[in-house]
Amino acid sequence: MYLENINGPEDIKKLPVEALQTLADETRSALVGRLSAIGGHVGSNLGVVELTVALHYVFDSPRDKIVWDVSHQSYPHKILTGRKQAYLDPAHYRDVTGFTNPRESVHDLFTIGHTATSIPLAMGLAKARDAFGGTENVVAVIGDGALSGGEAYEGLDCAGEYGGNLIIILNDNEQSVAENHGGLYRGLRRLRESGGACPDNLFRGLGLDYRYLEEGHDVPKLAALFESVRGIDHPIVLHIHTVKGKGLPYAEADREEWHSGSPFNVADGTPKNGYPVYDTTVYDSLTGLLSRDEHAIVLTAGTPRALGFVGEARARWAATGRFVDVGIAEECAMAMASGAAKYGSPAVFGVYAPFLQRTYDQLSHDLCLNDNPAAILVLLPGAYGMKSNTHLGLCDIQMLAHVPNLVYLTPAYREEYRRMFDYATTQRSHPVAIRVPVRFIDCGREDDTDYSIPNRAKVLREGEGAAVIAVGSLVPMALALADAWKQAMGCDLTVINPVFLTGVDGGLLESLKQRHRLVVTLEDGELDGGYGQRIASWYGTSTMKVANFGISKAFHTDFNAEALLAENGISVPKLLDFIEAQLADGKRA
Repeated sequence: MYLENINGPEDIKKLPVEALQTLADETRSALVGRLSAIGGHVGSNLGVVELTVALHYVFDSPRDKIVWDVSHQSYPHKILTGRKQAYLDPAHYRDVTGFTNPRESVHDLFTIGHTATSIPLAMGLAKARDAFGGTENVVAVIGDGALSGGEAYEGLDCAGEYGGNLIIILNDNEQSVAENHGGLYRGLRRLRESGGACPDNLFRGLGLDYRYLEEGHDVPKLAALFESVRGIDHPIVLHIHTVKGKGLPYAEADREEWHSGSPFNVADGTPKNGYPVYDTTVYDSLTGLLSRDEHAIVLTAGTPRALGFVGEARARWAATGRFVDVGIAEECAMAMASGAAKYGSPAVFGVYAPFLQRTYDQLSHDLCLNDNPAAILVLLPGAYGMKSNTHLGLCDIQMLAHVPNLVYLTPAYREEYRRMFDYATTQRSHPVAIRVPVRFIDCGREDDTDYSIPNRAKVLREGEGAAVIAVGSLVPMALALADAWKQAMGCDLTVINPVFLTGVDGGLLESLKQRHRLVVTLEDGELDGGYGQRIASWYGTSTMKVANFGISKAFHTDFNAEALLAENGISVPKLLDFIEAQLADGKRA
């Protein structure tokens, strides 16, 4: 074995070039072992094994600066830069994160989990290198649909007039999370089909040098290509054709399904924990809209599976021209939703909360400033959503609730979501966003709320002394808290579902002063600037005591949602003790 002797890139350089493929095979085997045991990004990593071996064989990391776009394809890089134990020893599988991380290694320059960032970051490194008089290479590795992100275009445009060393490696595996969309990818296909000779070349058009390599899994050819540009004195794009999921036939055949996933059996790819059962609530609402209104348009930014659009269903609706995947370009999708709504279409854009931040300007300016009635579905928000520090949805309330003209709704139950969706896609007054629950639960009765009446909250339990206002997914906890309080104290707490996050029910808040001394707010997002502080601000200098509970301001990562909530005081036992203590203090006062 070669891998057992590789503790860093310097050890790779000691190998003869004919041994590199064996090292690549061993690296892929280590990848499969860990991925099959704990899950992770499968296809993207399997597809860059040979590229990564060649990269570290030729370049001198960390002196040479290598920036990985999205960095969900950096597992082979981690194996070859001193972290192989995390891929070979099950006891250490959790020692590393799924993205580059400077705290793990000097070979990781940035913590990156979002797309299209590598070229601008590399340009910044290159300009600073020049200012310091450095001579090292700066390399940006981009792929998996990242070129569809606007920041990548901006970086390419900037690089087009740069006059120094910059090596852009385009890992072209013909795939994003789902299939690629957009004219750019038709151009890449023509370049592949012509062996890089097609005159329709975006990169040359921007003033960049360009070379193409079809054999993206041939380590000697990759090494020769990299060696030929090492120390180059101008920007160049190396367009390399690879296979996503390389080495696992089922991953190669179904690239979208195997973009990432849970533990699986290597022999046939079947999941070790059984096939997941997908909730179709969002999909049913969207396809219902498309079916009953021939003018409706649904948009996604490279994540159609998040909306339930897979396989034949996706193809069917895409063929109508009314289900649109813009690629990894949330800014474009938000502006398109505004344009479609302006023309008169019921337009819906579904987006993961951690990616919503990429389109904040378009949300505020293109959509809300123009007050166009598009609907935005915010997916995987709060602590119950994604749990990596690169993919956090803990600040969706802060981003959306303070934008003028926007109505931000937070359903606690499936029935509320359905009613809100119908309201959002039929009203013509304002843009409406819905904070979609990560896990839908039923309340067992249809919702007949008139959501055109702004900021009207729902009182779920009538009590006295203390009122608990719980946002969305925390409503069930608030009701469980009320049950525990009733059992312990023999009286009721008031429980309120605010429903609207973009305002407060002033009449209800005023009425609470009559029989309550304490208001407790619960939210599963970041506390600072969140919904609870809006309530505290409303009460201001009154005698009402207000206690806000939410998540602390930090880039939390690899957490358990219930544990993180409990750490921040959000659990039935902790809240029970807190409320009892606060009311007891009030009596003594």
